[in-house]
Amino acid sequence: MIYYKTVKKNFVPNEKIARYLYIALLSIIGILILLLITGTIAGLVRSRGAEPLIRFGSSVPAEQIQLHGDDIRVYSGLERLRITLTDSSILILSISFPYAANDTAFTEELAARVSDFRIIAVDYFTTLPADAAQSKVQIDEETAKREILRRYNNSLRLGRIEVLYFHDMMVLDTAN
Repeated sequence: MIYYKTVKKNFVPNEKIARYLYIALLSIIGILILLLITGTIAGLVRSRGAEPLIRFGSSVPAEQIQLHGDDIRVYSGLERLRITLTDSSILILSISFPYAANDTAFTEELAARVSDFRIIAVDYFTTLPADAAQSKVQIDEETAKREILRRYNNSLRLGRIEVLYFHDMMVLDTAN
């Protein structure tokens, strides 16, 4: 037996506790390995178009998006727009929308029209003063979405966008 001398008393390590801890850690590692193997096998056996077993929240369920096709993706190629308003305030806005990725012609048209989409959004909000732009984004967001969606679809030839999402909406007052 090993004795460790401390300031005032002797300490003897308990071999039973160490053995139980070792067994518990080995059991946990074994369970994790078993779960990984089971998940891998289940993933290989499932069919390609199967629904997810577990779904962790989403702002809009895929069933509510009225698109045709199996592969639905979200287009966010416009990135963050910084739009200078009539009173020199800046509107920061990100726009995205779902599209059917298996429609390659429409996907290519979307990629080719990125600059057009940015210009359309900038033109819509540029004519508004800061208080109107802020109310469009925060209070009457649906009106702004409908108008920009209408303008986007008027510029498209090979398909239609069904719904728009606004993200990162804020108006920065730069007046000193």
